[in-house]
Amino acid sequence: MLVRFGFVAMSLHVKNASPSKTMTKKTFEQIADRKAALQKIVRIARENLHNTQRILYHCIAHDIHFYRFSSRLIPLAGLESVRKIDFVKVLAKDFQPLGQFVRENGIRSGFHPDHFTVLNTPRKQVLQTSVADLRRHVNMLKAMGLDSAYKCNIHVGGVYGDKKASGETFKKNFARLKPELQQYLCLENDDKAFTAGETLGIAKSCGVPMVLDIHHHRCNHDGESLEELWPEIVNTWEKETFPPKIHVSTPKSEEDFRSHADYVDPDDLLPFMKMARKHCDRLDIMIEAKKKDDALFELMKELDGIPGVEKVNQAAVRV
Repeated sequence: MLVRFGFVAMSLHVKNASPSKTMTKKTFEQIADRKAALQKIVRIARENLHNTQRILYHCIAHDIHFYRFSSRLIPLAGLESVRKIDFVKVLAKDFQPLGQFVRENGIRSGFHPDHFTVLNTPRKQVLQTSVADLRRHVNMLKAMGLDSAYKCNIHVGGVYGDKKASGETFKKNFARLKPELQQYLCLENDDKAFTAGETLGIAKSCGVPMVLDIHHHRCNHDGESLEELWPEIVNTWEKETFPPKIHVSTPKSEEDFRSHADYVDPDDLLPFMKMARKHCDRLDIMIEAKKKDDALFELMKELDGIPGVEKVNQAAVRV
């Protein structure tokens, strides 16, 4: 099985290249000239997109073909007072080169909207905001020229006192989305509410692929094993362009088990990879560690020389 590793948004090796620069709501509102305030949002966004391009060059230089875009490319985009402004359209010429580079270099990319983007909320206003946020993420991918192979990954959402009913609410609200939005989505299990098994059931019902988070599964499960779930998870990716993907991280400590450590302990990943290879020949693994791409490089060093693991390049192994 060929395994490619990726990282999230920020690079610790590309200096002064944050893709998530922003300004506070207070700062924005204190600018008396509204046109100037809006121009500042656009200027910061252009800097974020430029820094993303620099990080993508870094990725290719190190054989990294899996990268998650920052959801904060456009500062304050969800702010109510500017929600009607189509910043993606304004920045179309800046988004386009990113997508072209991604396609030409075979990079798997996408977004992971923030935790407040939930489709099973009982609050109408929150649902409207969540759908608008998903639409904005999809519009950014479309502005890059990236089709629905490039996903927006979300969680099912909260329990709201009745997990079964909340799962049904998700399915109903998902069904109300425009097909274009539906096609760009994938679902991930979380560390407190919906287990991998529950998320898988909802993903299959909605006809979307599922992203397995190993760390979240360790935090939140009903006793089901990954050995029994994994073949079905793989099947949810059967019609997709890219292979199944998972998230991996190591607990920060026993006391703070849900938080992510700086680096990934190979022992938190190796048993899964050895099991996973029985059911797929390709796997993409997103490293969700505090040290970003440095954690990726360190994991590659630690995997090098382990029996049964063959280094393919700077960011991939064969298991």
